[in-house]
Amino acid sequence: MSRFVNAVAGSGPRRIRAALVEIAPGLALTCMIAAAAAFVSATYGGPVMLLALLMGMALNFTAEQPRAAPGIRFASKRVLRFGVALLGLRITFGDVMALGLGTIELVVAGVLLTIAAGIATAALLGSSRTFGVLVGGATAICGASAALAIASVLPQRSSGEKEVIFTVVSVTALSTLAMIIYPALFSVLGFSHHEIGILLGATIHDVAQVVGAGYAVSDEAGDTATIVKLFRVALLLPTVFVISLVVARRGRRNGGGASLIPFFALGFAALVVVRSSGVLPDAVLQPLSDLSRGCLVAAVAAIGLSTSMRDIVKVGYRPVVMAGTSTLVLLVFSMLAVAYAL
Repeated sequence: MSRFVNAVAGSGPRRIRAALVEIAPGLALTCMIAAAAAFVSATYGGPVMLLALLMGMALNFTAEQPRAAPGIRFASKRVLRFGVALLGLRITFGDVMALGLGTIELVVAGVLLTIAAGIATAALLGSSRTFGVLVGGATAICGASAALAIASVLPQRSSGEKEVIFTVVSVTALSTLAMIIYPALFSVLGFSHHEIGILLGATIHDVAQVVGAGYAVSDEAGDTATIVKLFRVALLLPTVFVISLVVARRGRRNGGGASLIPFFALGFAALVVVRSSGVLPDAVLQPLSDLSRGCLVAAVAAIGLSTSMRDIVKVGYRPVVMAGTSTLVLLVFSMLAVAYAL
């Protein structure tokens, strides 16, 4: 992967060609798994991220091949960051302002509280604060995409990939349950369709599942839920930026190097501005949105390829408890806020 980056940064065509040849086998493998996961998801249903993860883990033995390893690492790092940056094209300033100040405050407070709950639960279970930030951030913002983005700026540790895998699995499973249970729960509790849309957008982790749950209630609930959810996605930028600053400061204090500057987060912000300007037509936006999701699915597949089931078992029950607690905190807080503050 380093050879590829150096080649693109300033080497000649021959070295660029050599770098591309180096990453091609592993990158092709991750793309094939991503395509297979997308096909199964579209044909038979199921979360595409989870399917890509499980398929990648099933083919973990291929990651041990020297020819595949560089491309798999490239997909899990560079392709991931590119996909996260492209998420910015899904959000406009106008959509955010249309929510109203009260809803914006609710979502921001919910994100902060959920991350804090993840950190607190990690401490109670004897896990690291880094793991708590990862689980809390994934639960608070946008599930697997947030987990991948946050993990890319956290300190590199031997258990890092296993923690990401378990976080993605736990949060995705909880999000699927929420998509089924929450619409009925909110209706039984007497919330209006507009309020249900706010709650669904503020509490379900994955964008696709928010959309599915919202429009299953009504068009009004679906439209509101989608806008609220996209605002939560927009909070990925400041969250990743703050985490990277904290990690960099601690690295300097401990005599280590600063963490990677999140240039992909800056790209995310720039694309929000571009999207808000209206200069890109829908004919361009839709393919770029599909490309973003494809990159994230390929990155998840690459992480799955890099992780064996034996490694996963060693992580234990903690991610499930942490994700469950964070999800419950977010749900209760959001319902109370909508019922009594909005």
